[in-house]
Amino acid sequence: MKKLSKFTVNCISYFFILLFIYASISKVLDFENFQIQIAQSPILSAYASFISYAVISIELIVALFLVISKLRLLGLYGSMGLMTSFTIYIYFILNFSDFIPCSCGGILEKMGWTEHLIFNIVCVIISMISIIILEKNSGKRVVIYSAKILMVIAFSAFLITYLYDSSEYILKKENNFTRRFRPHAIDFPETIHLNANSFYFAGSKGDSVFLGNTTAPLLMGKIVPDFRTLEIDTLTISDKRLAFSSVQLQVKYPYFSFTDGKVPAIFEGKFPDKNANLIMKDKLFFSQILMIQPFKYIYRTHSLARNENVVGNIDISRDAIQFNDKFLEKQVDGIFDTDGKFVVDPSSGEYIYTYFYRNEYRRLDKNLQFLGNGRTIDSTSKANIEIISNKEGVRKLAKPPLKVNLIQSAYDGILFNMSSLKGRHESETIWKKSKIIDVYEYKSNSYLYSFPIYHIKKEVVRDFLATENYFYVLIGNDIMRYKRMYKKR
Repeated sequence: MKKLSKFTVNCISYFFILLFIYASISKVLDFENFQIQIAQSPILSAYASFISYAVISIELIVALFLVISKLRLLGLYGSMGLMTSFTIYIYFILNFSDFIPCSCGGILEKMGWTEHLIFNIVCVIISMISIIILEKNSGKRVVIYSAKILMVIAFSAFLITYLYDSSEYILKKENNFTRRFRPHAIDFPETIHLNANSFYFAGSKGDSVFLGNTTAPLLMGKIVPDFRTLEIDTLTISDKRLAFSSVQLQVKYPYFSFTDGKVPAIFEGKFPDKNANLIMKDKLFFSQILMIQPFKYIYRTHSLARNENVVGNIDISRDAIQFNDKFLEKQVDGIFDTDGKFVVDPSSGEYIYTYFYRNEYRRLDKNLQFLGNGRTIDSTSKANIEIISNKEGVRKLAKPPLKVNLIQSAYDGILFNMSSLKGRHESETIWKKSKIIDVYEYKSNSYLYSFPIYHIKKEVVRDFLATENYFYVLIGNDIMRYKRMYKKR
């Protein structure tokens, strides 16, 4: 009986030695990919660097203990603890994760998550059997070694639970620039060829999308929800004699407007009438403007008094102009460092301004009341720009600035932001082939997940728009529509 017990313990020990050595060497040989896989784990993303080294080290140490006869019992306790940790981890993946990622490679790469779970449970059981055999043979009391087994299992379960809870908090509230890529966040792509790369998003109504055109400013494109063809309409304005510089079409159905902040002028119309009448001229220069409702707009302009960018709103029907000179926060010069983009969430009516050169977005309502701010997950809290002035006192950028945030869209409390910065443990390949969209729940300042939009024939995404059910992308001469697979967290 003793020979059988010894043979059983030896076989189980050799099994774990082979398992841990093979697994650790596989990870070392493909360490970068292993770190990326840990970083994309929905459970342990925030601790990718630490865990990637810790797991390999522990596997090798446990294997060494199993080789040495005097330390074999300790090695078996370590094996049980390690496999318990892996088991709890997979249980969380299957039951509490926002999504189920691909399985890791290595010795069990052909298994799915459920098969992994079963394999790990079996490993916990056989390690426990070996421990009981050795403890019995050494004359230990059942109560003593049973308590030790329970303590190891409880500690392993507690450790993974703690890492899961704290990783979730760090990722969503105190992110260390670790992205969580969600597979198939958008899917089922459809494409319409536009025959031009001069279209831009002018607005939406439900899942119908309106497009403006930079080279033919009075053209309006419309794509209805069946997403079959681009419908083209030619709109008109009441006065074409103005020296237009940068005309922008906006559609807030059934109303639409043409604006040019350098003239400056605003034209407004209401469908089905295709003519827009001049409602404001020469009263206010602006660099960005969004329609709130007929005759009411929110805008960004350059304040001559402060020599900084400020935001404001205008009610043309009452000839009322209002400023908020505290909304944009100066860090360097108040102009270049506060550059960014306004978007509106049509479902909430909130306006979100995302800085281009720092990791921040700010929210306000149509009355210019500050609603709060949030951080994008990169670490650029201060705009990395240098300003020089020429002899005439004109300020210019001394060198190309570090751009952090590129394009934004918002819908139903969710902010989609295209980032220009690579996060920790991210593959170079994915950055060469795609642009990365980070997704936030902006009211709670929570990072949710990220997803790539891949280049098409080397053409890069130049604009995107989120609606209730779809995610629209302008890329090259095409517009693509993806189904939004996750509308909320």
